[in-house]
Amino acid sequence: MFVPDGANILHADLDAFFASVEQRDDPRLRGRPVIVGGGVVLAASYEAKARGVRTAMGGGRARMLCPDAIVVPPRMSAYSEASKAVYGVFGDMAPVVEGLSIDEAFLDVRGLEHITGTPAEIAVRLKREVLERVGLPITVGVARTKFLAKVASGVAKPDGLLVVPPEAELAFLHPLPIERLWGVGPATSAKLHLLGVATVRQVAELPEADLVSMLGRGVGRQLHALAHNRDPRRVRPRSRRRSIGAQHAMGRRPKSWHQIEVSLAALVERVTRRMRAAGRAGRTVVLRLRFDDFARVTRSHTMPYPTAQTQAILLTARALLATARPMIERRGLTLVGIAVTNLEDGSALQLELPFNRRSRDQLDAALDQVRDRYGSAAVIRAASLGRDQRSPPPLLPD
Repeated sequence: MFVPDGANILHADLDAFFASVEQRDDPRLRGRPVIVGGGVVLAASYEAKARGVRTAMGGGRARMLCPDAIVVPPRMSAYSEASKAVYGVFGDMAPVVEGLSIDEAFLDVRGLEHITGTPAEIAVRLKREVLERVGLPITVGVARTKFLAKVASGVAKPDGLLVVPPEAELAFLHPLPIERLWGVGPATSAKLHLLGVATVRQVAELPEADLVSMLGRGVGRQLHALAHNRDPRRVRPRSRRRSIGAQHAMGRRPKSWHQIEVSLAALVERVTRRMRAAGRAGRTVVLRLRFDDFARVTRSHTMPYPTAQTQAILLTARALLATARPMIERRGLTLVGIAVTNLEDGSALQLELPFNRRSRDQLDAALDQVRDRYGSAAVIRAASLGRDQRSPPPLLPD
């Protein structure tokens, strides 16, 4: 079993990520309460959090708590670009990076003491580099285990740095509230509080068998281990996604065949754009359909070569859709989805014949640039403008 030997794990977590990007890009928002998202709060600046606004809160409730908040629509392309830049800094700082989400990761800096400095020095440099290169605040926790590093970053927020040396682990951990333990949600917290258990120390003092009896085998054993900071997991790079897909719920109203094809084309464009952004290409196109009676059907086709070209994947998806047309017309359609699997590294693909396909690559790249800069709706298909026809025009003339 792997046994951590020192405080060599960093947990880096961007502070109020979406809101921080908005404040970075618009100086008028700095120091003011900012809410990203209208109907539901996707993110809130720390100025808004101080007034009680929380992620996933309804927009009406958030505005009642903070009536002077500035509400801005989300800009996912800006957040994606910022995330890529931050992960670039992570890669420069550590040989092993395990991404948890768009805005947080674990870094293993074991063995770098004589090369780039101690874990604490690396953490200081990481914070500085993210601020200078990306313009965003980030909090870093440093500890011997992944669990404790994440707890440390949570305690240090916002824009903080906290190192927990091995000899001080339990002194730091035990006074904390039980909600700091992974697996303690509202229900588990309520059960423990009813028993007078409010701190991690009190959890650690309970026999494991008692915790298992109260909370079940999985949760009980996990909390007993974490309360003693027993977490042998290594920092491991996440495996790359095996598929990229999207779906669209179409409702129960009757749809024309043209409407269905337009929806399919929009999904393919969304999926292929994400593939190109991730540097991936795939061979298998999967079509998923759901009918009015809630039955589901899946169709797939494997192409002879991997691709991320919109036109190639759209032609395959349309062919799959055509095979299901009798069922759709008979049973009605409520959802259409598309996915591309058997993904490969798109940068290492051999150019396939005919060579004029390069022009379609260039068109895809140009459209991606326009949409990245001006938004997804900057360029749309003529077929989506409401003109009904039996078959939408191809992206390029054949």
